[in-house]
Amino acid sequence: MGVKIKWKNTMHMPLITCFSYIIIRNSTFLVIVLNSYPILELIGTDMKHKIINLKKSGILIMAVFAMVTTLCARPLMAFADGDDTYWPEGPQINSPCAVVMEVNTGTVLYEKNSHEKHYPASITKILTTYLTILNCKMDEKVTFSKEAVKESSDGSSSIKRDVGEEMTMEQTLYGVMLESANECAYAAAEHTGKKLGGDYSTFIDLMNKEAKELGCTDTHFNNANGLPDENHWTSAYDMGLISCAAYRNDEFRKITGTKTYIIPPTNKHTEDTPLYNHHAMLHPFKSYSQFVNHDCTGGKTGYTSVANSTLVTYAEKDGLTLCVVIMNAQSPDQYADTNTLLNYYFSNFKALSIAENENSAAADNTPDLGVMNEHGMYAKVSENYVVLPNNADFSSIKREAADMKSDNKDALATVRYKYGDHVVGCVDLLKSGAKVDLSYFDENSRQNVESDIIRIKPVYFLWVLVLIAVIILSIFMIRRISDNIYVLKHKWSIKKEQRERFREHKLERKQRRRRDNLKFSGRHKY
Repeated sequence: MGVKIKWKNTMHMPLITCFSYIIIRNSTFLVIVLNSYPILELIGTDMKHKIINLKKSGILIMAVFAMVTTLCARPLMAFADGDDTYWPEGPQINSPCAVVMEVNTGTVLYEKNSHEKHYPASITKILTTYLTILNCKMDEKVTFSKEAVKESSDGSSSIKRDVGEEMTMEQTLYGVMLESANECAYAAAEHTGKKLGGDYSTFIDLMNKEAKELGCTDTHFNNANGLPDENHWTSAYDMGLISCAAYRNDEFRKITGTKTYIIPPTNKHTEDTPLYNHHAMLHPFKSYSQFVNHDCTGGKTGYTSVANSTLVTYAEKDGLTLCVVIMNAQSPDQYADTNTLLNYYFSNFKALSIAENENSAAADNTPDLGVMNEHGMYAKVSENYVVLPNNADFSSIKREAADMKSDNKDALATVRYKYGDHVVGCVDLLKSGAKVDLSYFDENSRQNVESDIIRIKPVYFLWVLVLIAVIILSIFMIRRISDNIYVLKHKWSIKKEQRERFREHKLERKQRRRRDNLKFSGRHKY
């Protein structure tokens, strides 16, 4: 058809404008992939050669393949000061262990001794609450056992529940997250473990399994509330992974962001039980009102004498959602350092929409393909963003195919975005549901296209294969026969020589006997 393809390596290459056309007619197929990212220029192509029938499965497969492979081929470009590995170092803080992560992209913005193992104290309850939400309904009835109530008998954090007291799971979890009630954490874990066919220890096993699946490598949990235990430890980095996963859950986000909550009378308490969020950056608590931060959207406090102060904080601003984890701190450093980190990273980083920037590049660089440009995109990117320093732009990013499993069951593939050595976001490729209008093909153009297509019926193709097989077999047989004829000739010549030698030998023997007879007869005569 006279199609010539050129690949152009440009800074801004379109992402989505990917056209895949397939003809399957009479079992003959002709495939043309017009992919403008990188740009494919079609030179000298007559428009009459447009394709008639589109097969959706082929379009989808080729679109995804082209998008993933060419996305990942886009080069990393230098930016601003020419240093493509630049990353802000972050502020100085007093807390010995800390990490800052962007919740939705998983970008690690800051680390300080983030993999050191420490006792987490009550920030453990983030995972307890998250797993309970995943496995239970909020209106389920929770009954406090003797073992659960015993968790608060030593004067630790509690809301004074009694044995046999009944509350809904929602009320129980608000007790866990707002008042850090240890008996509520135990009761929620025990209830969930029984629901899963086990007991309290079943829930602890689930905690460790979930931590491993989230990528935690410095973690082992041995209880659901964070009370001191030699076999209960984690790191700031691992708590960041757990906390980000929890915050992406709507129910958890609602609970952790609640400042006050009222538990109505129960079968053991005749009066309301008011709950107050202990996180001083979200809600003034005790003498820490100076740390209130209006960007804070939730979190969890923790303290024991062996863990010192621990703190998880969520905050949202300018499209970024940050999670700060502080461990092994001396109070009130956990609050002061969290505010320092939040102010710094909200001021020095930005969120850029992946879809908007990729589509903008596509619009700027899509070649003019006539009516082909009128079709919708066969695949699209999910709504997500990348996190970059303020002096970097979207063209500074490189891409690679991700081997991670997407949370989106409709994802066709996942692409990871990197800035230098930092993973700054990822995006799922989704089916767009676009349909192609073929009404612009008239009968004449159909005939012209059909006249340029060579049709081969399957039966003819099979006959060709049979003919080829017969020819190959015939050649093989001829060679075998020729080889056999040579062998037969050789054997015949050998036998002929043997017969001739035998005749000669026989003749020689006759002549010898004749001579011997003549000699003998002569002697006898004399």
